[in-house]
Parts: sequence; structure tokens; C-alpha cells
Amino acid sequence: MDWSGALAGIEAFEDAELDHRLIGDFQQQAELAPLREIRFSTPTFKEYSSGEMSGCSKNSFPAFSVTAGACALDCDHCQAKILEPMIPATTPEMLDRKVRDLVLLQDLQGFLLSGGSNRRNEIKYERYFPVIETLKRDFPHLKIAIHSALTDAPRARQMASAGVDTAMMDVIGAQETIRDVYHLERSVDDFEATLAALCATDMEIVPHIVIGLHYGRILGEAKALDIVSRHKIHSLVLVVVMPFYGRDGMFVTPDTSDVGRIFLDARRKIPDRQVLLGCARPAGMHKRVTDAYAVMAGLDGIAFPAEGAVAVARALGRPFSQQHACCSIKVGGQAPRLGALTGERQLVHGCAR
Repeated sequence: MDWSGALAGIEAFEDAELDHRLIGDFQQQAELAPLREIRFSTPTFKEYSSGEMSGCSKNSFPAFSVTAGACALDCDHCQAKILEPMIPATTPEMLDRKVRDLVLLQDLQGFLLSGGSNRRNEIKYERYFPVIETLKRDFPHLKIAIHSALTDAPRARQMASAGVDTAMMDVIGAQETIRDVYHLERSVDDFEATLAALCATDMEIVPHIVIGLHYGRILGEAKALDIVSRHKIHSLVLVVVMPFYGRDGMFVTPDTSDVGRIFLDARRKIPDRQVLLGCARPAGMHKRVTDAYAVMAGLDGIAFPAEGAVAVARALGRPFSQQHACCSIKVGGQAPRLGALTGERQLVHGCAR
């Protein structure tokens, strides 16, 4: 089967500009390493629906921000806008109350704890650890993920001791990007040291790499992949910078072919662990093509898949499943496989349809 021809037959890509040479490289790679099952994640911290699968009305895996919408760094690529849809939890008592309410009312399966950074790209979570420990004791089923930001070995051990299941952090491979985009006086080595400290614990460590972080240019992504490949991570999440969040005219949109090449590079450098496409990426046809490339590159999961992603998986014969949680963490056990039959009943972490 010719993969370019398979995409041409899918309605979602009728007007798409596809890189057929790249698609050929994807197909050649798949002949060397057969495609595994792919997981489509639809976490409940934002609304989602497509013609191929639906979101979940229950708030089973929300995101909380310990700083509400505030961030001292005000990075050029984000300007704290990514915090806006998160639920404020600016005190430990507020987090405790809101989590307990959601367990009772919304069948909470877990949550993401995040927040804005200080000027050193650190988030002070220490006062929240006793609450996390109590919540894990009272609700052992809860899966808790945390955006660690930059940290050190003692704080990493505190996270693990409190009961955090999954720790996430951005890995940046270019000093220029740290200085210019993050407005941060830290080094690439500081990011690797944080990754090493986290990996020394028993938490599942899920680093993130933002493709095109340097104002839409590809700079440092290869080095970031090298850093990640040196450590015992659980999985890697790739996202694509979104010019929508940046200041007007400051960012360009990375070319989908460049994004697809990084997918392929990541799959080759990290063949034995999960590589996932996270929530953030440009919308529209760019997202459709990006997601199709993620399916063909052999990535293991996609958050909020675009129209056409399921059709690509079906065309390539990739089995797939859906879960209503952050792509970095599994909740409620293994989700059932959805790809066998059209119209198959789905029961995914509390949502039947």
C-alpha cells in the first residue's frame, strides 16, 4: 500500500499540501519498526469534539494552577495564556477542597498540578506536598501529574515522597532560546540536571520538547532529543509552538515538514519508549497534517486528535484507543481498543457512548 495514496483518499486531506518524500520516509521506517497501537487522549481541561471521536462531559482529569494566571517569566511563546483555562488553586486548602468535590461529583480520576514560574523558572510546590500526600492516602486511585519546571534533587525526592505519579518538564537544547524566549539566565545544563534529578526518583518522568520554540525556527530540538535519550524517561511529549500565544508578528508557524522530520528523528532516537504528541500545536489544516504525520511516524499517542487522524490510523492498520486524561499519564487502567469496528460502543474512564 502506498501511504501517500492512502491519505489522498481521506476527505480531511483533500486540500492539504503533503510532503510525499517525508511520507515515503515514514513508510520506510515502518517497514523496519512496525507501528504499535496509538492512544488518542482527550483530557477534560478543555472542550473537545470531532467527527471521529468525542470528548467527555465529566471533569475526570482537570488541570490546576497554583498561581492562577500569574507567571513571573512571561515567556514570549506563552505569556501565561496557557494557564488561563486551568482551575485556580492558589492555596493548599483550595486544592484539597476542589479535588475532594470533583471526586464526589465528577468521578475524578486524577489531575495535573501546574502554575507560573518565578524568575528562575521554578515553581514553589512544597506547601502543596502534604495535601497531595493526604489526597493519595484517601483516594489511592488518583493519578497525579505535576509540571516540575526547573528543580533539584531534594525537591524531586519530595515530589515523589508526596505521591506524585508523573513529573513533566520542558527540555530546551539551545542557549539562545533560554535567553531570548524564556528571558531566563539558566543554562542548557540546568535543564538536563533537572531531568537527571527527576529520573533518579521512582516517578514516571515525561519531558516535553516544544518544536519551533525559537520564534518558530528549528533550533536546539536535535540537542534536546539527545538530552532526553540519555536518561531513563517514561515517555517524551512533543508539542509545536503556537504563534497565537506569542506577541504579534514575533513567531512564525513551523513548517509541517520540519515538524514531521522531528517526529521521525524522535522515533529513531527513542525507539523503546513512548513518544507522544501533546496538546499544543497550531490549528486548522496545519494540525490535520501534523497529526497525520504523527500517526505515520509511529508516535504512540496524540492529544486532542485533529479530524482525519483516526482515518489515517485505520488506513495504515494501526489499532488505537481513547482515554480522557492527559496524554502523559494513564488513568483507570488500560483503555479499551476502539479501532476494530465502526460505531463500536466506547466506555472510557466513566464516559459511555
